[in-house]
Amino acid sequence: MSLVTLSEVLQPALKQGHAVAGLVTLGWEDMRAYVAAAEAENVPVILQAGPSCREHTPLPVLGKMFTHLAERASVPVVAHLDHGYTTEECRIAIDSGFSSVMFDGSRKPLAENIAETAAIVEMAHAAGVSCEGEIGFVGYSGGENSDGTDPEEAAQFARETGVDAMAISVGNVHLQQDKEGGLDEPRIRAIEALTEIPLVIHGGSGVPVAQRTSLARGSKICKFNIGTELRMAFGNAMREAVNADPARFDRVQILKDTHDPLVTATRTVLRAFKGA
Repeated sequence: MSLVTLSEVLQPALKQGHAVAGLVTLGWEDMRAYVAAAEAENVPVILQAGPSCREHTPLPVLGKMFTHLAERASVPVVAHLDHGYTTEECRIAIDSGFSSVMFDGSRKPLAENIAETAAIVEMAHAAGVSCEGEIGFVGYSGGENSDGTDPEEAAQFARETGVDAMAISVGNVHLQQDKEGGLDEPRIRAIEALTEIPLVIHGGSGVPVAQRTSLARGSKICKFNIGTELRMAFGNAMREAVNADPARFDRVQILKDTHDPLVTATRTVLRAFKGA
Protein backbone atom coordinates (compact mmCIF):
# COMPACT_ATOMS: atom_id res chain seq x y z
CA MET A 1 0.00 0.00 0.00
CA SER A 2 1.07 3.58 0.45
CA LEU A 3 0.56 6.70 2.46
CA VAL A 4 -3.11 7.74 2.60
CA THR A 5 -5.02 10.67 4.07
CA LEU A 6 -7.21 10.56 7.16
CA SER A 7 -10.33 10.93 5.02
CA GLU A 8 -9.35 7.92 2.94
CA VAL A 9 -9.57 5.66 6.00
CA LEU A 10 -12.32 7.39 8.00
CA GLN A 11 -14.94 7.74 5.26
CA PRO A 12 -15.02 3.95 4.66
CA ALA A 13 -15.12 3.44 8.44
CA LEU A 14 -18.12 5.77 8.69
CA LYS A 15 -19.99 3.94 5.93
CA GLN A 16 -19.04 0.37 6.92
CA GLY A 17 -19.37 0.54 10.72
CA HIS A 18 -15.87 0.30 12.14
CA ALA A 19 -13.21 2.59 13.56
CA VAL A 20 -9.52 3.19 12.91
CA ALA A 21 -6.92 3.44 15.66
CA GLY A 22 -4.83 6.58 15.95
CA LEU A 23 -1.73 5.19 17.66
CA VAL A 24 0.48 7.67 19.50
CA THR A 25 4.13 7.11 18.62
CA LEU A 26 7.25 8.06 20.54
CA GLY A 27 9.95 6.45 18.41
CA TRP A 28 10.95 3.97 15.74
CA GLU A 29 10.31 0.89 17.88
CA ASP A 30 6.67 1.59 18.55
CA MET A 31 5.75 2.91 15.10
CA ARG A 32 7.30 -0.15 13.46
CA ALA A 33 5.41 -2.46 15.84
CA TYR A 34 2.14 -0.63 15.18
CA VAL A 35 2.44 -1.17 11.42
CA ALA A 36 3.34 -4.84 11.94
CA ALA A 37 0.24 -5.27 14.12
CA ALA A 38 -1.98 -3.54 11.57
CA GLU A 39 -0.63 -5.81 8.85
CA ALA A 40 -1.30 -8.88 11.00
CA GLU A 41 -4.90 -7.74 11.57
CA ASN A 42 -5.29 -6.47 7.98
CA VAL A 43 -6.57 -3.04 9.03
CA PRO A 44 -5.45 0.53 8.29
CA VAL A 45 -3.53 2.41 10.96
CA ILE A 46 -2.93 6.06 11.82
CA LEU A 47 0.58 6.82 13.09
CA GLN A 48 0.44 9.93 15.27
CA ALA A 49 3.18 12.36 16.26
CA GLY A 50 2.05 14.23 19.36
CA PRO A 51 3.77 17.03 21.29
CA SER A 52 6.02 14.76 23.39
CA CYS A 53 7.13 12.87 20.29
CA ARG A 54 7.94 16.15 18.53
CA GLU A 55 9.99 17.34 21.50
CA HIS A 56 12.21 14.28 21.03
CA THR A 57 12.33 14.06 17.22
CA PRO A 58 11.88 16.90 14.69
CA LEU A 59 8.87 16.80 12.38
CA PRO A 60 10.91 16.47 9.15
CA VAL A 61 12.55 13.33 10.57
CA LEU A 62 9.23 11.91 11.76
CA GLY A 63 7.74 12.55 8.32
CA LYS A 64 10.45 10.46 6.68
CA MET A 65 10.02 7.66 9.25
CA PHE A 66 6.25 7.54 8.77
CA THR A 67 6.42 7.64 4.97
CA HIS A 68 9.16 4.99 4.91
CA LEU A 69 6.92 2.63 6.85
CA ALA A 70 3.83 3.53 4.82
CA GLU A 71 5.50 2.89 1.48
CA ARG A 72 6.46 -0.63 2.54
CA ALA A 73 3.28 -1.56 4.42
CA SER A 74 0.64 -3.97 3.10
CA VAL A 75 -2.15 -1.86 4.68
CA PRO A 76 -3.08 1.85 4.41
CA VAL A 77 -1.04 4.07 6.74
CA VAL A 78 -1.87 7.67 7.70
CA ALA A 79 0.95 9.99 8.84
CA HIS A 80 -0.83 12.29 11.29
CA LEU A 81 0.19 15.34 13.31
CA ASP A 82 -1.58 15.08 16.68
CA HIS A 83 -2.35 18.24 18.67
CA GLY A 84 -0.75 20.81 16.44
CA TYR A 85 -1.11 24.07 18.34
CA THR A 86 0.02 26.57 15.70
CA THR A 87 -0.35 27.17 11.99
CA GLU A 88 3.42 26.88 11.67
CA GLU A 89 3.49 23.39 13.23
CA CYS A 90 0.83 22.26 10.78
CA ARG A 91 2.67 23.84 7.85
CA ILE A 92 5.94 22.10 8.78
CA ALA A 93 4.13 18.77 9.09
CA ILE A 94 2.57 19.18 5.64
CA ASP A 95 5.93 20.16 4.15
CA SER A 96 7.47 17.10 5.87
CA GLY A 97 5.20 14.63 4.11
CA PHE A 98 2.42 14.16 6.67
CA SER A 99 -0.88 13.19 5.06
CA SER A 100 -3.02 14.53 7.90
CA VAL A 101 -2.83 17.27 10.53
CA MET A 102 -4.85 17.90 13.66
CA PHE A 103 -5.14 21.50 14.82
CA ASP A 104 -6.11 21.81 18.48
CA GLY A 105 -7.80 25.11 19.18
CA SER A 106 -10.02 23.62 21.88
CA ARG A 107 -8.76 25.99 24.59
CA LYS A 108 -9.72 29.04 22.50
CA PRO A 109 -13.09 30.83 22.33
CA LEU A 110 -15.41 29.26 19.76
CA ALA A 111 -15.13 32.00 17.12
CA GLU A 112 -11.34 32.00 17.34
CA ASN A 113 -11.16 28.20 17.20
CA ILE A 114 -13.39 28.16 14.11
CA ALA A 115 -11.44 30.89 12.31
CA GLU A 116 -8.00 29.37 12.97
CA THR A 117 -9.12 25.82 12.22
CA ALA A 118 -10.79 26.89 8.96
CA ALA A 119 -7.57 28.57 7.79
CA ILE A 120 -5.57 25.42 8.50
CA VAL A 121 -8.19 23.26 6.75
CA GLU A 122 -7.79 25.47 3.68
CA MET A 123 -4.00 25.16 3.79
CA ALA A 124 -4.15 21.38 4.30
CA HIS A 125 -6.71 20.75 1.56
CA ALA A 126 -4.68 22.83 -0.90
CA ALA A 127 -1.82 20.37 -0.29
CA GLY A 128 -4.04 17.28 -0.56
CA VAL A 129 -3.86 16.68 3.20
CA SER A 130 -6.69 15.95 5.66
CA CYS A 131 -7.40 18.06 8.73
CA GLU A 132 -8.90 17.11 12.10
CA GLY A 133 -10.16 19.77 14.52
CA GLU A 134 -11.33 19.74 18.13
CA ILE A 135 -14.37 21.30 19.76
CA GLY A 136 -14.69 20.93 23.53
CA PHE A 137 -11.55 20.49 25.62
CA VAL A 138 -10.42 16.98 26.59
CA GLY A 139 -8.66 17.11 29.95
CA TYR A 140 -5.86 15.10 31.50
CA SER A 141 -5.87 12.47 34.23
CA GLY A 142 -4.57 14.23 37.34
CA GLY A 143 -4.45 17.55 35.47
CA GLU A 144 -6.72 19.97 33.65
CA ASN A 145 -10.44 19.20 33.74
CA SER A 146 -12.43 18.56 30.57
CA ASP A 147 -14.97 20.94 29.09
CA GLY A 148 -17.65 18.85 27.38
CA THR A 149 -18.63 19.48 23.76
CA ASP A 150 -21.86 21.38 23.19
CA PRO A 151 -23.79 19.71 20.32
CA GLU A 152 -24.93 23.01 18.77
CA GLU A 153 -21.38 24.36 18.87
CA ALA A 154 -20.12 21.11 17.35
CA ALA A 155 -22.55 21.51 14.44
CA GLN A 156 -21.41 25.09 13.88
CA PHE A 157 -17.74 24.09 14.12
CA ALA A 158 -18.14 21.27 11.59
CA ARG A 159 -20.12 23.44 9.19
CA GLU A 160 -17.90 26.53 9.30
CA THR A 161 -14.44 24.91 9.39
CA GLY A 162 -14.82 22.14 6.80
CA VAL A 163 -12.77 19.71 8.91
CA ASP A 164 -12.52 16.10 7.75
CA ALA A 165 -12.88 14.76 11.30
CA MET A 166 -13.94 16.31 14.59
CA ALA A 167 -12.54 15.45 18.01
CA ILE A 168 -15.10 15.80 20.80
CA SER A 169 -15.11 15.87 24.60
CA VAL A 170 -17.67 13.38 25.91
CA GLY A 171 -16.17 12.01 29.14
CA ASN A 172 -12.85 10.98 27.61
CA VAL A 173 -9.62 11.92 29.39
CA HIS A 174 -6.00 11.93 28.22
CA LEU A 175 -3.39 9.77 30.03
CA GLN A 176 -5.92 7.60 31.86
CA GLN A 177 -4.29 4.31 32.92
CA ASP A 178 -7.40 2.33 33.80
CA LYS A 179 -10.62 1.65 31.88
CA GLU A 180 -13.01 2.44 34.71
CA GLY A 181 -14.48 5.50 33.04
CA GLY A 182 -16.79 5.50 30.08
CA LEU A 183 -18.10 7.89 27.48
CA ASP A 184 -21.26 9.99 27.70
CA GLU A 185 -23.32 8.25 25.02
CA PRO A 186 -26.35 10.58 25.20
CA ARG A 187 -24.01 13.51 24.43
CA ILE A 188 -22.48 11.54 21.56
CA ARG A 189 -25.95 10.86 20.12
CA ALA A 190 -26.87 14.54 20.43
CA ILE A 191 -23.72 15.54 18.51
CA GLU A 192 -24.33 12.84 15.88
CA ALA A 193 -27.84 14.10 15.29
CA LEU A 194 -26.49 17.49 14.20
CA THR A 195 -23.35 16.48 12.29
CA GLU A 196 -22.36 14.20 9.42
CA ILE A 197 -18.56 13.96 9.69
CA PRO A 198 -16.44 11.27 11.37
CA LEU A 199 -16.00 11.86 15.11
CA VAL A 200 -12.80 11.29 17.07
CA ILE A 201 -12.17 10.22 20.66
CA HIS A 202 -8.91 11.40 22.22
CA GLY A 203 -7.80 9.65 25.39
CA GLY A 204 -9.14 6.33 24.12
CA SER A 205 -7.02 4.27 26.51
CA GLY A 206 -9.48 5.06 29.30
CA VAL A 207 -12.53 3.84 27.38
CA PRO A 208 -13.74 0.31 28.28
CA VAL A 209 -13.07 -2.11 25.45
CA ALA A 210 -16.71 -3.18 25.11
CA GLN A 211 -17.75 0.45 24.67
CA ARG A 212 -15.01 1.00 22.08
CA THR A 213 -16.40 -1.86 20.04
CA SER A 214 -20.06 -0.88 20.35
CA LEU A 215 -19.36 2.72 19.35
CA ALA A 216 -17.03 1.70 16.52
CA ARG A 217 -19.84 -0.42 15.06
CA GLY A 218 -22.83 1.73 15.93
CA SER A 219 -21.90 5.41 15.94
CA LYS A 220 -20.13 8.10 13.92
CA ILE A 221 -17.02 7.71 16.07
CA CYS A 222 -14.54 6.47 13.50
CA LYS A 223 -11.19 7.17 15.21
CA PHE A 224 -10.00 6.36 18.71
CA ASN A 225 -6.62 7.71 19.82
CA ILE A 226 -4.67 5.18 21.89
CA GLY A 227 -1.45 6.18 23.62
CA THR A 228 -1.13 5.43 27.33
CA GLU A 229 -2.27 1.82 27.04
CA LEU A 230 0.45 0.96 24.53
CA ARG A 231 3.13 3.06 26.24
CA MET A 232 2.49 0.94 29.31
CA ALA A 233 2.87 -2.25 27.25
CA PHE A 234 6.14 -0.97 25.78
CA GLY A 235 7.46 0.09 29.19
CA ASN A 236 6.64 -3.27 30.74
CA ALA A 237 8.33 -5.13 27.88
CA MET A 238 11.45 -2.98 28.14
CA ARG A 239 11.60 -3.40 31.92
CA GLU A 240 11.45 -7.17 31.52
CA ALA A 241 14.15 -7.09 28.85
CA VAL A 242 16.49 -5.06 31.06
CA ASN A 243 15.84 -7.07 34.20
CA ALA A 244 16.25 -10.40 32.42
CA ASP A 245 19.97 -9.73 32.03
CA PRO A 246 21.37 -6.81 34.06
CA ALA A 247 24.72 -7.24 32.30
CA ARG A 248 23.24 -6.27 28.92
CA PHE A 249 23.95 -2.72 27.83
CA ASP A 250 23.33 -2.69 24.06
CA ARG A 251 20.12 -0.75 23.66
CA VAL A 252 19.46 -2.14 20.18
CA GLN A 253 19.36 -5.65 21.60
CA ILE A 254 17.22 -4.55 24.53
CA LEU A 255 14.77 -2.70 22.31
CA LYS A 256 14.43 -5.68 19.96
CA ASP A 257 12.88 -7.56 22.88
CA THR A 258 10.03 -5.02 23.06
CA HIS A 259 8.84 -5.70 19.51
CA ASP A 260 6.83 -8.91 19.85
CA PRO A 261 5.08 -7.98 23.13
CA LEU A 262 4.12 -4.58 21.70
CA VAL A 263 2.80 -6.14 18.48
CA THR A 264 0.67 -8.51 20.56
CA ALA A 265 -0.73 -5.69 22.71
CA THR A 266 -1.43 -3.56 19.63
CA ARG A 267 -3.25 -6.37 17.84
CA THR A 268 -5.59 -6.66 20.84
CA VAL A 269 -6.32 -2.91 20.61
CA LEU A 270 -6.96 -3.05 16.87
CA ARG A 271 -9.39 -5.97 17.07
CA ALA A 272 -11.78 -3.94 19.22
CA PHE A 273 -12.35 -1.47 16.38
CA LYS A 274 -13.24 -3.97 13.67
CA GLY A 275 -16.74 -4.13 12.24
CA ALA A 276 -19.25 -6.83 13.02
